[in-house]
Amino acid sequence: MANILLTGGRAPATLDLARAFHRAGHTVFMAESLRGHLSQPSAAVKANFFVPAPRQNKEAFLVALKKIVVENKIDLLIPTCEEIFYVSMGRDDLPCKVFAEPINKLNQFHNKWDFVVNAIGLDLYAPETILISSQDDLLHAYAHWRELVLKPVYSRFAARTLILPPLQKALSTLTFDSPWIAQEFIDGNQYCSYSVCHNGVVHAHTTYPSRLTAGQGATVAFEHVEHPAISAWVKTFVRENHFTGQIAFDFVQTADGQLFALECNPRATSGVHLLASHPQFVDAFIDPQPACITPADKSTHMLSTAMLMYALPRAIMGGQFFHWLKTFFTSNDVILDFRDPLPFLLQFKSIFAYLSLARKEKITALEASTFDIEWNGGNQ
Repeated sequence: MANILLTGGRAPATLDLARAFHRAGHTVFMAESLRGHLSQPSAAVKANFFVPAPRQNKEAFLVALKKIVVENKIDLLIPTCEEIFYVSMGRDDLPCKVFAEPINKLNQFHNKWDFVVNAIGLDLYAPETILISSQDDLLHAYAHWRELVLKPVYSRFAARTLILPPLQKALSTLTFDSPWIAQEFIDGNQYCSYSVCHNGVVHAHTTYPSRLTAGQGATVAFEHVEHPAISAWVKTFVRENHFTGQIAFDFVQTADGQLFALECNPRATSGVHLLASHPQFVDAFIDPQPACITPADKSTHMLSTAMLMYALPRAIMGGQFFHWLKTFFTSNDVILDFRDPLPFLLQFKSIFAYLSLARKEKITALEASTFDIEWNGGNQ
């Protein structure tokens, strides 16, 4: 059995990972820069460590991680959220195996422009894309497409994404102090995927529709579907990039069946919830078998708090209330585990921390959830 160090304990996906490793007999430690984070009271975690915020103090964060690794004889460090980019910068100085690629490689996938260039270079479909660094670039994009989507090259949760914006709104929103991309708007069904990979081989994989969301991009209800085209797309991308780690993609499929990859997240995402109960899921990280596992059952899962706070108002406004109602009453909450109830009972502590930070920084609660860990390029 191994000593596992997880970072990013604020995320429900990380809590599910901790529980999965604990059930498999491993000893789980957690390092986080958010006090009162979601995973802190979990019985699956042997010890929690408060570390400096990586975005605001990268060097101190890495020093703290190294101390934790040495003192607790950590065998494997698995970053889960955007702190992965800071961990990756210091991976060669950490005396344990780190389940993350070097930062230059991760950036090729996290950077939305570089990701599209990478995918097209592999003859994989992505929307037509233009890099926007000036007002002239923006005007060129509007001359090229009548309907488009604008998003920062570095962003998450579609928090700043503009979908079908009028030109005047785009001109007043973009400041060009950092690059954006413009993409042809593609109408269709939205999907997300999540995979665990070693040396270019996918060892765990799930695909789920994105219907109920927090904001424009963060899916909050999860149901595995078999989607051979997405599976093939992911396996090709992972193989050709010889990727090791956790990786997730957002897709859109048009009415005629054409599949396009919108963006990539080279880290853990909510797909973890669909795979965590599989008896071989943990092996995909530490002892991968030749076969690729998919979810063991057809259960649907959800983040019930987010379903109530975010998805319900959007469902009512979007005419999806009955779909929301059915999903809410037939899905398992991913945080609630009667064998480990405290994260569910005390989750208000982390929610309150996000709301306080959002008020202080004048940002949304969703943006506050990554304020101290997000990476937007450079050496921050």
